[in-house]
Amino acid sequence: MSDYLYQTTQQYFGQLAGGSESCGEQELKALGASKIRRSYLGCYFCADQRTLYNIVYKTRIFSRILAPLIAFDCHSEKYLYKTAQNIDWSDFLTLTKTLAVTANVAKSNIRNSQYAGRILKDAIVDQFREKTTKRPDVDTRFPDLLLNLYVYENKARISVDLGGGSLHKRGYRTESVEAPMQETLAATLLQLADWNGERPLYDPFCGSGTILCEAFMRAGNVPASYLRKKFGFLRLPDFDAAVWNQIKTKANNETKDIPDDLIRGSDLNPEAVKAVRANRAELPEIGTLKVRRSDFQSLEGFENTVIVTNPPYGIRLGNTEQVTGLLKDFGDFLKQKCTGSTAFIYYGDKTLVKKLGLKPEWRHELRAGGLDGVLCRYQLY
Repeated sequence: MSDYLYQTTQQYFGQLAGGSESCGEQELKALGASKIRRSYLGCYFCADQRTLYNIVYKTRIFSRILAPLIAFDCHSEKYLYKTAQNIDWSDFLTLTKTLAVTANVAKSNIRNSQYAGRILKDAIVDQFREKTTKRPDVDTRFPDLLLNLYVYENKARISVDLGGGSLHKRGYRTESVEAPMQETLAATLLQLADWNGERPLYDPFCGSGTILCEAFMRAGNVPASYLRKKFGFLRLPDFDAAVWNQIKTKANNETKDIPDDLIRGSDLNPEAVKAVRANRAELPEIGTLKVRRSDFQSLEGFENTVIVTNPPYGIRLGNTEQVTGLLKDFGDFLKQKCTGSTAFIYYGDKTLVKKLGLKPEWRHELRAGGLDGVLCRYQLY
């Protein structure tokens, strides 16, 4: 086994959505990381082995945690292939395990990301074929080893994806409705709302319940990857099963019960309500998550409640007039029936903020899932 870059530096990189860097930095500090440095769409940080496993298992904000194996100047496809073959891939793979490669290339002589990823994959399978006459299989959906290749301005970095895939896929979403929110985005909204389970939370446009499920996991201290079946760090040559089992067992034992009526939501679509209940059923039995079919205008209103929601917009509603009318009515509902509450509203389309008829105390831009959106905070008097 060689000394790989992550072993000599203990430095890793966490990818996240644009605008959530501050939340990611706060989370890394809370989970024990050190030497945290924000970067474009992510954070560099240092961690020992125990802390690293803890971060991958618990992070709600980051979509990927990467362990760099090697960094090098890369001006051609031939040099990428040659350098990749210098790594002893038997440190990470056997013939019975599967692999996949994600790649991102920008401002470099190698211009095609997909092609760059194929070169790395070929270098790996060719190495096995030369040594054993056989090759490991590729599985793009659920690989045992997922590698990340990043080439920017002819400088390349090959890393192991420690989650084995995007960490926004928590595993509880068995049913969905149109345009579901990414789990990492919902978790970011809750962190920006500074919601810690002390005040009731309500989502009147809950859809398939991503915000509600993320609130449930947050309030119950359920690790974000509680339902995850595979982790990429299991393929690292220095993986320690005993340490991992200690971290996982301790985290699972630290879940806590959730009070009744703490987390509630509603949606006009009966299929959405059905989806929420199905998704909640995948989570631990530590409390209730109450949801019902209702138009927000039929609700009695709320006092001393944190309202976190993502109202329907262009994707889920037809035309601009419908969206404008709905937001105006929702703004009236908040003013008239939610005195003493605080609303955090995420708009997938920033141009819709003015349609609510309320002036936000602050706004925070967030980009996720192809949306260039904004979260606004409203204190309701």
